[in-house]
Amino acid sequence: MLKTTTLRKAVLFSLYGASALALTPETYAQTADGAVQSVSIVGSRRAASSATDTVVPVDIIPLSKAGETGGQFDLAQTLTYISPSFNSTRQTGSDGADLVDSAALRGLGSDQTLVLVNGKRRHTTALVNLFGARNRGNTGTDMNAIPMMAIKDVQILRDGAAAQYGSDAIAGVMDIGLKKSKGCEAVTGFSEYSKRDGKNYMASAYCGFEIGNGGVLGVTGEYLDRGRSNRADADNPRTIGDSKTKNQTIYLNGELPTTGTGKLYFTAGAQSRDASSGAWARGGIGSDDIPSRNSAAMYPNGFVPFINAKIDDRYGTIGHRNQIGDWNMDLSQTYGYNKMIYDISNTLNASIANKDLLAGGKGISPSSFNAGGFSFEQLTTNLDFNRYFDGVFGSGGLNVAFGGEYRHENYKIYAGETGSYIDADGVGIGGAAGSQGFPGFQPGDQVNANRHSLAVYLDLEADLSDTVKAQGAVRHEKYSDFGSTTTGKLAGSWRVAPTVLLRGSASTGFRAPSLQQMYFSSTFTDFIGGVPTDVVLAPNNSPVTNLAGIPKLKEEKSTSFTLGSTWTPTQAVSVTADLYQIKIKDRIVLSGRFDDSNYPDLAAKLATLGVGQAQFFVNSVDTKTKGLDLTASHKTTFGADKLTTFLAMNVSKTEVTGIHAPASLKGYEDVLLSEKERLYIEQGAPRSKATLGFDYTHGAWESDLKIIHFGPQTLGTYSGTAAGVANQHYESKTSADLAFTYTINKNMKFTFGGNNIFNVHPSTQNPDETDNGFKYESVQFGLNGASYFGRLYLKF
Repeated sequence: MLKTTTLRKAVLFSLYGASALALTPETYAQTADGAVQSVSIVGSRRAASSATDTVVPVDIIPLSKAGETGGQFDLAQTLTYISPSFNSTRQTGSDGADLVDSAALRGLGSDQTLVLVNGKRRHTTALVNLFGARNRGNTGTDMNAIPMMAIKDVQILRDGAAAQYGSDAIAGVMDIGLKKSKGCEAVTGFSEYSKRDGKNYMASAYCGFEIGNGGVLGVTGEYLDRGRSNRADADNPRTIGDSKTKNQTIYLNGELPTTGTGKLYFTAGAQSRDASSGAWARGGIGSDDIPSRNSAAMYPNGFVPFINAKIDDRYGTIGHRNQIGDWNMDLSQTYGYNKMIYDISNTLNASIANKDLLAGGKGISPSSFNAGGFSFEQLTTNLDFNRYFDGVFGSGGLNVAFGGEYRHENYKIYAGETGSYIDADGVGIGGAAGSQGFPGFQPGDQVNANRHSLAVYLDLEADLSDTVKAQGAVRHEKYSDFGSTTTGKLAGSWRVAPTVLLRGSASTGFRAPSLQQMYFSSTFTDFIGGVPTDVVLAPNNSPVTNLAGIPKLKEEKSTSFTLGSTWTPTQAVSVTADLYQIKIKDRIVLSGRFDDSNYPDLAAKLATLGVGQAQFFVNSVDTKTKGLDLTASHKTTFGADKLTTFLAMNVSKTEVTGIHAPASLKGYEDVLLSEKERLYIEQGAPRSKATLGFDYTHGAWESDLKIIHFGPQTLGTYSGTAAGVANQHYESKTSADLAFTYTINKNMKFTFGGNNIFNVHPSTQNPDETDNGFKYESVQFGLNGASYFGRLYLKF
């Protein structure tokens, strides 16, 4: 069995590890002296010394090859082209969402996927995706805050796991395993699009050292400079394409033996990111934007404001594993922090410029502003116990795991400088308030919110016989701000033949409303019907939401089912297929704007607070997601040459099955969730994706061809089908990536190639109806076209 498993693992490594280890009945690691030891797998707290069949689908994606020779330079884009169930859309024209790539599993939202690092919960970003963004109204985890060179593998549990890991694990769990091996390696790379823009410069190095008495410390440093790309037409002053980012990252990961079998382990990481994205253009002389959004003295030909942000991300874990009698104990403390502060440049506050003009000046305003921002902090304390009881079921045994978790969270909003939000010339006088492109947060938007939660769980795994496995888990969590919830999971597998495994699971799950969704606040003043009024994205339990009858946010609840099988007819062939269904009740969505044009009675109430338009987060949507995950791999040889073939595919469909408006909004469901917003939920990611890979090795040369097929998507328009405007329909598209690697010697190799080599683009749309004002959105494989790269890898 070990020989077969090792072969399948080699197949996986040669194709970056995409999904094929979901087939593998047993997963092993090999030490330098040849000894075989078990590898912990996400979704299992098993303490046994030998690994066993996984009862739910788990993909183990080794990232060593992707980090050495891959054409993508960040984790989110790398996984997008490896794992069909993973999606990450690089946005343009979506404010802060342009600067942080959202990532998700199985077509669900980015905040319905839980991300772990070395098995410990990783914090989300402080950002809430808002305007024109996929995953609108969601928070998520910034995958690109971790350097590729620091990562050993990524495990993806494609199953609901809230009963095991807590909130967010509705679509699945991703566990990023960091290196702690000895030795040093480095890589440097360059890429650019065929249009000669979007230049990427990357340098990364990892070194693992022995410390103490048998301990190890791995240190990774990375610098990544991604240049701006622009696909706007020649007569369009906008910048439409990749945002500009500069990442400086360092990560440490290691362990130290203590007494007996005890080990002190630790992880620490920090990233500083300077990012910049172009906003919508403002017109010059002769346009309606003067004096409302521009000043003839400053930008006579118009201008494009740039939304810049300084993003700081910090992560750390320290813990100790040891044995107490026959029990394994793990005590750990994890810290996460993400802060995003906006600086708006190449801009102006039109009201300041107009006030200066009315006073006899030229009409000048400052051209840059600190617009404020937000931060999110999370501290998580875990205490876990597990023990394997051998012989409980004859030849089988029982693994018992239990423990608790305490988590504290803090969310802050920081006001911008006064000029970033004031209306200096008076509301309705002429110049709009605030910095163009992104008005600053006002003092009234400032927030300093805290909450804590406490959880306990019990997790059982049983070998009922040599061929039948079972798993059960139950978890209870209590939150300080909305109450408590209990979830459960049952799963099992049956090896019906030496080459065939059947498996299935059923679980309930939940996702707690994030502090970002509960407390995000944004206010700007507009002139509506001749009256100065506030346009407010109102936080939950505020005067605005209370007046509108919006109830307190509560958790989303889910039920998940999976049914699948694995088939390994020979040592060279492996196949898996898993069906799944996920129902989510009371999903949290960001409503449309309510005002006098669509709800006069509510508008009259809001006017008593000086509010003209309001929107808010609310539990109001039920969804159902059905899908199929399929993987297949084959390996063969031609003399000394080797060919590995791999196929991975995901087909899914998400549909909104119900809209439950609060009593105060009954009859206004089309404002609460418009057709455009519904399509974001249902088709924000392609409904199908497949990767077919061929890896051929001949002597010192290796070629890697990946064909990636993206299914169709339908997105909404500004006008909507009610106005006779057809939705945006994007046809299926197929892209291809090709790379060649030459091994110079055992410690050096050079790789060159291209991504999307046939320069495929999404289907053309009406730019007046898209979110980004361009002829197609950032869908499927993006909007930039072909790119080319080269990279040099060294081991020393």
